[in-house]
Amino acid sequence: MKPLRTILGVASSSDKIIALAEGDDPRVVDGALKARAESVARIILVGNRDKVTALLAERGGADVKGIDIHDPSDSLHNEGFAASLYELRKHKGMTLEQAQQQIHNRLNYAAMLVHEGLADGTVGGAVETTSDTVRAALQIIGKARDAKMVSSFFLMLYCRDHHTVRGAHIFADCGLVVDPNEQELAEIARASAESYRTLTRETPRVAMLSFSTGGSANHPRVSKVVEATQIAKSANPDLLIDGELQFDAAFVPEVAAKKAKDSPLKGEANVFVFPNLDAGNLGYKIAQRIGGAEAIGPVLQGLAKPANDLSRGCSAEDVLHMIAVTAVQAQHGEAEN
Repeated sequence: MKPLRTILGVASSSDKIIALAEGDDPRVVDGALKARAESVARIILVGNRDKVTALLAERGGADVKGIDIHDPSDSLHNEGFAASLYELRKHKGMTLEQAQQQIHNRLNYAAMLVHEGLADGTVGGAVETTSDTVRAALQIIGKARDAKMVSSFFLMLYCRDHHTVRGAHIFADCGLVVDPNEQELAEIARASAESYRTLTRETPRVAMLSFSTGGSANHPRVSKVVEATQIAKSANPDLLIDGELQFDAAFVPEVAAKKAKDSPLKGEANVFVFPNLDAGNLGYKIAQRIGGAEAIGPVLQGLAKPANDLSRGCSAEDVLHMIAVTAVQAQHGEAEN
């Protein structure tokens, strides 16, 4: 699978440190060991020290270099982390005593490792909910200075025999922003295009999706997509983007030739921006469960430093892939700063 090998290869050249918030989950430990076997990243496993140690020993990983264990219940960092968390959240009414308690939460602790520069990115969500995982990232790592918002995407990979198109696509936003307005939709398009370029090293071709193609329907929801496309074009004149488009007109060259003959995408989009979370979440799950695409995500974009979410049904391979994506994001962010 060429796009995935590209991501793994780029990650292995970065030597980033990724904190895994649920380090005492067997799938996460297996993913960490796979990551070290491929030199994708150095790993911090956050969790109960005895449990993590036992899981590593069971898998022959007790002496693997590049894996550290941090137990939030007795970490030497807790005092400093609590003071930092208090400074971050006191404007919201948090007391120092509350910060001292909350830093024992594994998601908060992993996010603070990133905030304090002890890790380059964090991954959670194998056990914890998306809302809790994202909340820790937003409250502790925070939004990037130049980002207007935080959104998410799924990296969709096509490698099976029945796939007529091979490679990687991005679907956004499928996991976070419920009903983006025109400005937000344009920002999701910009951020997703940048994410596509970062992860695949290829040129993004962005389709703004709707139930209408080129004015075939007249509705306020169509108008929102049209306006968002215009905003994105004006703000990013070099971005290859078109909309509003139905999915087939964005994905199938033969359909595009009939429905959208003037579209610069020519039915070869690789970044698909859905009009709302209903459409995006359903779309990626249909592509995954019926179409057989591999879905990596939700990957967050717009944060000051990378923090990403796993599905609670994830496998060790999913953990490996998300570690790699997070490491590549960290490398890209470092290059920009």
